[in-house]
Amino acid sequence: MAAFILAHDLGTTGNKATLIDAAGKPVASAFEGYPTAYPQPNWAEQDASDWQRALASTTRSLLSQSAIDASQIAAISFSGHMQGALVIDDAGNPLRPAIIWADQRATQQAAFIAQAGGGEDAVYRLTGHRVSAAYTAAKVLWIKDHQPEIYQRACRVLQPKDYAAFLLTGQIATDYSDASGTQLFDLEQRRWSRELIAALGLPAHLFPDAVPSTTVIGQVTPEAARMTGLMAGTPVVIGGGDGACATVGSGAVHEGDAYTYIGSSSWLALSARRPLLDPQQRIVTFAHLDPALCFSLGNMQAAGGAFDWLGRLLSCHTEAGPDYHELDALAASTPPGAGGVLCLPYLLGERSPHWNPQARAAFVGLSMAHGRAEMARAVLEGVAFNLRWILDVLRAQGARIHRMCVIGGGARSAVWRQILADMYGMPLLRPHLDATATALGAAIAGGIGVGLFTDFSVAGRLIPVVEAESPVLEHSQRYAALYPLFQRTYTALKPIFDQLTAL
Repeated sequence: MAAFILAHDLGTTGNKATLIDAAGKPVASAFEGYPTAYPQPNWAEQDASDWQRALASTTRSLLSQSAIDASQIAAISFSGHMQGALVIDDAGNPLRPAIIWADQRATQQAAFIAQAGGGEDAVYRLTGHRVSAAYTAAKVLWIKDHQPEIYQRACRVLQPKDYAAFLLTGQIATDYSDASGTQLFDLEQRRWSRELIAALGLPAHLFPDAVPSTTVIGQVTPEAARMTGLMAGTPVVIGGGDGACATVGSGAVHEGDAYTYIGSSSWLALSARRPLLDPQQRIVTFAHLDPALCFSLGNMQAAGGAFDWLGRLLSCHTEAGPDYHELDALAASTPPGAGGVLCLPYLLGERSPHWNPQARAAFVGLSMAHGRAEMARAVLEGVAFNLRWILDVLRAQGARIHRMCVIGGGARSAVWRQILADMYGMPLLRPHLDATATALGAAIAGGIGVGLFTDFSVAGRLIPVVEAESPVLEHSQRYAALYPLFQRTYTALKPIFDQLTAL
């Protein structure tokens, strides 16, 4: 019986293919990178032919390195980076490079969305997202305004994983989670907002049918089988966006489940039955892989990225990159509070809770008595302070969170985990992940789609959770005293950030 799932995760830097068995264990994996082009400031594009090449080569590599025959694969499923815009013609050919999530060129089009959509509040309540150039809607409008000859030939607008699924099946579809990252999706009704699409002057046919993430949209075609080495007729499940797949892969599959992801960036997310909408629009909400749920989150720009930056600054590095062991040891060598040093970790501006691209990083409170150890700990604490701010925003909207899972590369740091437990004032849980959370989330969607798993509660069996750190009362009290100072530091420096940007 076919009992393996092939999960493709089309990330920003490349595609990772992972073969996962029915127990959630990875059997083999393969990765192939691809470039991102930055042709102008604030532009970020990828060539869809690179996605196709990586899809084929990682699949062939995976099958050749494992003892698994293609006939043993029960389903192929996908995860991919979100909020992009790949326009294709009626034959499925890309008409231009894909504009990806990091692209911020469409600021004028975002302003038009707010105006045509009845105001920023109306768009936020409908879609779960504050108006921004980051979303697909603004990018499509930019193509319409600046490349009308391409826009006129456009038949569909796809996300990366949707295009990969099309390459395997010839079928065009998207799932609810990726649709919810376009700023054109009615989050409550789980359907395209025909009213908003019309108000923006866009044709409804551009946007593919949105279906649950567990939907089998087709089978591997003979042509795709020749390209990849897969067996023709293998079921293909649409899967979901990378944030939604990571949510399932973290085990957050029930209402009230929360987790913190710490990678280069970071976010704190909560699974809920209804969108959590903040009057100040400090958090956003996406559709979950489970159609009965959504997940609300606050995401920040630089977490592990800030620690990497500090490692380079302090010459804590090896030939392979930052020396995290040395940085951890430095941070652990000084008590909570970093000797009175605060760090605003806003090296790339900031999203939640500020949504301020002009925000900048700062160390406040340094003296001659301070050194590398205090700076290292202040960076870890600065990220944790900002995540605590996001947690408080979620709680202000009625979220009840009593324990927190933590995943991502930063979760390997025991020092950082303890800081988070102390900052949140709650115990941490650490899922034991043999595969990445995104790959495992995509695999669970695929397994449900073909009947290998019953429903998303299988995550509890596939993802064992171990108790990690518990808060230390003395440390939590120290952070409780410093937290309002961290908030006031940002508020005090914000006008200066604005003035520096204007110079």
